[in-house]
Parts: sequence; structure tokens; C-alpha cells
Amino acid sequence: MLGVPREARSYQGASAGVVTRLAAGIVDVLLVAVSVAGTYAAWAAVRFVLEPREFRMPDPSLLWIVMTFFGYLVLYLTVAWWMAGRSIGDHVWGVRVTSRSGVELGLARAFVRAVACAVFPVGLLWCAIDRDRRSLQDLVLRTSVVYDWMSHPSGRWAASPEAG
Repeated sequence: MLGVPREARSYQGASAGVVTRLAAGIVDVLLVAVSVAGTYAAWAAVRFVLEPREFRMPDPSLLWIVMTFFGYLVLYLTVAWWMAGRSIGDHVWGVRVTSRSGVELGLARAFVRAVACAVFPVGLLWCAIDRDRRSLQDLVLRTSVVYDWMSHPSGRWAASPEAG
């Protein structure tokens, strides 16, 4: 476990608590918010290029902003959990999302978990009182969030020749 502080090694594989999960979630929400802002800026730039004389800044509705944010969040979390087992926020805080047996999430489970986390984020707080530190999403979908600082390749890619 090169690169992992000696004090943290005993936590490898242990369930992550509410503070770590909230911190990782904040990183992810900020990344998605920046993506939504970037989409707005790109939309404004395209409108400016197409009609520079009549250009006015787009005025998106609150519904557009919320739906775009929700869509980006679900897509981002689904792809991250399915492909890498962790989002960028998870990586920063050293956690990984797995099935309860410790294997990676499939596409369907990653998608359902992403929707559940986006629709009902307060379900995360359940891990503060659960003995096994499981959120409501973890209980329903039989997933776990564990401390994992190792940079090992996923099983899906480990057998490929490119994984080398």
C-alpha cells in the first residue's frame, strides 16, 4: 500500500462515514454545477456567433437549470460508478462504491443508484445512524461505500492486453 499513510491503512475496505460521503458529494455537485455553467456559456456563445447583431444573453428557466443539473448529475455518477467504481469526489476522498460483495457495480445498478442519490440525497444521512454505515440507497440497492486508496485497475479492464 505504497503512498497510503500508515495511520490510514487500517481503514482500507472499511465503510465510509457520513462526513467523507458528504465531502465527496460536495466535490461532485460542484463539478456538475461548473458543467451546467459551461453549457450555458456555450449556448450563449453559439447564439452570439449565429446572430451577433440581435444577441441577448439567454434567459434559461429554473426548470431548464434544474433538469440540466439533474441530467448531468445522473449521467456523471452513472458513468463514474460503472466504469471506475468512483466519482472524482470519491477519488479525492479515497472511497469506492461497490456491490455489497465488493465487486463493481453494473451499468443498471450504477444508474439506479445515481438516480436515487440525485432524487433523494438526504438518504445519505442514514449512514450516520446505521451500525454498518449504509445509506438508504445502499440498503435498498445492496451497495457499499468503502475506503479504498488503491489505484488498482477494474476487473473489467485487467484482462485486456492494453491493461498491460
